[in-house]
Amino acid sequence: MSTHAAAGAIDHHHDHTTTTGIPNKKLFMWAFLASDCMFFGALISTHLIYRLHPTPNQPNVLGMFSLELTSFSTFILLMSSLLMALAVNSCQKGHVGATRKMLLGTIIFGLIFLACQVYEFSHFVHDKGLTLNSSMFGSTFYTLTGTHGCHVAIGVLWLVLMYIRTFKPADGSPWILKSIVHLLVFAVVTVASIKALLGGVHAIQEFGATAQAFSAFIQHELLALVATAVGLAGLVFLGRDTKAVEFGEANAVDVESMGLYWHFVDIVWIVIFTAVYLLEYL
Repeated sequence: MSTHAAAGAIDHHHDHTTTTGIPNKKLFMWAFLASDCMFFGALISTHLIYRLHPTPNQPNVLGMFSLELTSFSTFILLMSSLLMALAVNSCQKGHVGATRKMLLGTIIFGLIFLACQVYEFSHFVHDKGLTLNSSMFGSTFYTLTGTHGCHVAIGVLWLVLMYIRTFKPADGSPWILKSIVHLLVFAVVTVASIKALLGGVHAIQEFGATAQAFSAFIQHELLALVATAVGLAGLVFLGRDTKAVEFGEANAVDVESMGLYWHFVDIVWIVIFTAVYLLEYL
């Protein structure tokens, strides 16, 4: 834990060195989110306009959507916001271990959301024939939800980098190489676990919840499962570092700024979920 915690309480909400009283990092994040609001507002408005005035090749949307899957991914993203808030609170109190756990939980939930979106896109393209060029609905749908998915992916990468940052030694010893290894292990776990998850879903779709499906899953995704297990073991090993770190209350503004971005992404998804999915069932 950073020795900065012993210096006394830190005011995390007001920075008296700035003319606004708001830390520059938070002010920059609020300005960026304000511009992103207009960006997503334009995308959502475009989708709604073409929904009210559909083109002749409009697909049967109700026959494509799986409200259960989308509701599940929405719930997962909302729960990730709770973990993100707990990470901010833990960092403000100087609890580095708790901060790491909450960041890891947020990363996992963000990856589950992305896996659901990858599965949905794959299903729409290969089984339903919905592509960017197939209809105006496909163009607006993939542009809007794909842009949001990119925001989630960027947020997950930011979370991973912040998690790795919590291991920077307080004594100034080299840690760049270890950080690169940490990042590579995260990449292996991400790719392998998503591949294994999608392989399991496809096996169940093809054979049902049977022993044959499990056998096919193991046969086709054995390498991905082994890579996931090895990667998780690597994360556990790397996370056992007990050295004093240069991370604590002084970094609360960094985590809080990241939290603002993550909460914004979640709020935008609530609007997208309502405008794109729920409206079709009214």
